[in-house]
Amino acid sequence: MDTSAYKTFASTTLGLEFNDIELLRTAFTHRSYVNEHRKTVKEHNERLEFLGDAVLELVVTEYLYLNYDDPEGILTNWRSSLVRTESIGEAARKHEFEPMLRLSRGERRGSDRARAQILANTYEAVVGAIYLDKGYAAAKKFIHESLLVTFKTILETGSWMDPKSHLQELAQSNDGHTPSYKVLSEEGPDHDKVFTVGVYVDGTLIGKGAGPSKQLGQVEAAEKALQRYQS
Repeated sequence: MDTSAYKTFASTTLGLEFNDIELLRTAFTHRSYVNEHRKTVKEHNERLEFLGDAVLELVVTEYLYLNYDDPEGILTNWRSSLVRTESIGEAARKHEFEPMLRLSRGERRGSDRARAQILANTYEAVVGAIYLDKGYAAAKKFIHESLLVTFKTILETGSWMDPKSHLQELAQSNDGHTPSYKVLSEEGPDHDKVFTVGVYVDGTLIGKGAGPSKQLGQVEAAEKALQRYQS
């Protein structure tokens, strides 16, 4: 994709005119693309992601500190909910980042979970590119308009809580029971196990999840169960 496409994206989607459009194109360049195009592409987005992550955390922290008087622990949980993969990946998706990604053929065929992670990383890289090219104020404006506008919904739905805590609150208030977790299966060799976990409320299976550890399997099971309560 040539620079003109990124110039158009910058002006129409981001509302910015980049001085160095290569910064933005690099922000959309995944490591796998560089590995596949070594002769023509030299830089991927991980350094910009590193910078953007710091800018994002500062902007979100500043926003929460200035607008809410809650204790540090609550503010930390709120910040975590805003900067986690799901939140910033969704912000990237809504702003149509996906067509602009430069990925290898293999990564283009990756799982939805892998794509969500790539989009989240790209969001941070774009923040880094905006910060370098247009300054802190422009990066802050982009984060406010693309991410912080969702905070009211995060508060209303309670999704700022970690999935297991959120599920426990809902199950206790709706059903009068505390969720329990059970490992349903273990597959794979010791160095690459996959645990499938079920979460039960009053003896009824309400969600299943899988992961490389029991804890991550529990988290995914809780996420699946939350969809049941929220549907």
